[in-house]
Amino acid sequence: MAMIRFDREICRDLEAASRREWLETNGLGGFASSTITGLNTRRYHGLLVAATRPPVGRLVLLSKMEEALVLDGRRYELSANRYPGIVHPQGHEYLKEFRLDPFPVFTYEVEGMELIKSVFLIYGENSAVIQYEARGARGKDCLLEARPLVAFRDYHGTTHENSSLDAFVQTEENLAIITPYEDLPSLYFAHDATAVDRAGFWYRNFEYDAERERGLDFAEDLYSPFALKFDLNHNAQAAVIASTERRDRDFFLKDFFLARRASDYRQSEIERRNLVIAPFEQENELVRQLAAASRQYIVARGEQKTVIAGYHWFSDWGRDTMIALPGLTLATGRADVAKSIMLEFARHLDQGMLPNRFPDAGESPEYNTVDATLWFFEAVRSLLDYTGDYEFVRENLYAPLTEVIDWHTRGTRYGIKVDEDGLLASGEDGVQLTWMDAKVGDWVVTPRHGKAVEIQALWYNALRVMERLAQRFGDEEGEKRFADMAALARRSFNRLFWNEEAECLYDVIDKDRRDPSIRPNQIFAVSLYHTMLSQEKARKVVEAVESRLLTPYGLRSLAPDDPQYRPRYEGGVTSRDGAYHQGTVWAWLMGPFITAYVKVKGRSGGKKSRARAALWLEAFHDHLSDAGLGHVSEIFDADSPHTPRGCIAQAWSVAELLRAAIEDVYCVKPAESEAPAALKAGG
Repeated sequence: MAMIRFDREICRDLEAASRREWLETNGLGGFASSTITGLNTRRYHGLLVAATRPPVGRLVLLSKMEEALVLDGRRYELSANRYPGIVHPQGHEYLKEFRLDPFPVFTYEVEGMELIKSVFLIYGENSAVIQYEARGARGKDCLLEARPLVAFRDYHGTTHENSSLDAFVQTEENLAIITPYEDLPSLYFAHDATAVDRAGFWYRNFEYDAERERGLDFAEDLYSPFALKFDLNHNAQAAVIASTERRDRDFFLKDFFLARRASDYRQSEIERRNLVIAPFEQENELVRQLAAASRQYIVARGEQKTVIAGYHWFSDWGRDTMIALPGLTLATGRADVAKSIMLEFARHLDQGMLPNRFPDAGESPEYNTVDATLWFFEAVRSLLDYTGDYEFVRENLYAPLTEVIDWHTRGTRYGIKVDEDGLLASGEDGVQLTWMDAKVGDWVVTPRHGKAVEIQALWYNALRVMERLAQRFGDEEGEKRFADMAALARRSFNRLFWNEEAECLYDVIDKDRRDPSIRPNQIFAVSLYHTMLSQEKARKVVEAVESRLLTPYGLRSLAPDDPQYRPRYEGGVTSRDGAYHQGTVWAWLMGPFITAYVKVKGRSGGKKSRARAALWLEAFHDHLSDAGLGHVSEIFDADSPHTPRGCIAQAWSVAELLRAAIEDVYCVKPAESEAPAALKAGG
């Protein structure tokens, strides 16, 4: 995987540096993240955000380390923090280089010597490894002081100085232990420091600029329980492992054993990451980068796997998981992971519906979505396309999928029910059921009640998938039933949804009301495997979407000439949610657009259409070095320069670009056998 690197010029420019954020994940839903200078700009930033009930229950435990070098008695502060009216200290002035190689590596230069710091998480643990190495310090008295700052709070909140905190630090040889609050985990600091200073302090009034911009609480106090002091003359390498797991005494068998053990963890992590991109060693850099990013969204939920919708603040959502599943797992040769995800979500089917999301606090799943369940059928179709494993589907999924059709036919929650015309209606006042689901208080921004265009496309696709399965499994009655339902839906769809004047599809039909808004939802009527449209109508839909909605970073959610169009996604919650689906560009939609484009242009264009699609994909290459490094943002402003917004790393953004690249543009679908066994078994 190509290294992402920033030199001194970018590192010393706080505005440029602060918009570039790194992300490390641990396969449990936990993560570490900050900017390339280590200046935290979000309440979600931290060196250890632990998932205490994987993949949720996330707590910011270790916010950061305040480091200082002492050379021949002269002290140099290497940290950077935003306080009211000032950045202090200004350690970014010593930052010579930041690189993602493959995890964050910071190189500080002071008086001709270099201090190299790296950060990574141990896969399958809530454990952060921070390594230091001094170079060129010969002849100098060189000491390093590292002072942890802890938050110990829900990752959506902030901490403020309080008297409830237990400041006691338990120290053992090479180990410091803190338990600031009774109802939260202990944090164990394994270290090879020569001394531990147990004096503790509150650091007050940190400010997080990104939260200020979002209209949210942006001020925080952090507590430092102790300081670790390392003699870099005695050993040029030092390490700290901050973990919710205790390292036993046999972990520290020899002097400086921790530094070597940390290096072993490091090498293991590098090898694990190399497995992810191994099937794509001969492909272009964008494919390799997206494949590398794909692993960070696949996490544990109990004994099975699920998908984190986006970092920093999303948990696992049914809709996002099913949309992202083919790109994250099947296109990367991880069919076993895909099956695990399907089994986990099938277990939560209720009244014919998949959960919309699993709440962070671990409450019961929420079932307020009409499309998540329908995307499940497309995920199953994709699984069969890649693996041909009909036996898995027969044993585990055919009966639940049949039950889904039954529930939708007779009616389930929120008015979701097949109408007499064979199309799927849905919606109740006060709820938002499609992916355009922004809601502020009682205001549903884009309610889309009735028959939404992409829901009909998904419903038809689901019926054709079931017809194919019934035929394969000898279910003649089911085959005829699903075929008849699909045929009726197709006739009604073409009669009701074609907008002759605009030569594209209506967005929503609700009784006699037809919504002519030009939105990207109609692209799914072309991109899904089973389509209701003729070749000519499909071509016109693609052309309409291309001319009105296409940008370098995905599709606008509304055409610019619409009165409801919002050019920028900014401001407080109400302002941002009001723009969320009213023009804002969604990167994930580039995937289905490319699929649809190649599909309708392929007959006449072939290589030419794929070459053009390749150019659209390559436009994202520079973005991988902006916002969430190595990832694709959730959304972008509707108007140029299309500033990235929302989550810095979004599962379906990465997944759909990767799927389209592999399936439609470069045609490099890996055989399942090409993926190493270790990769098939996990993230």
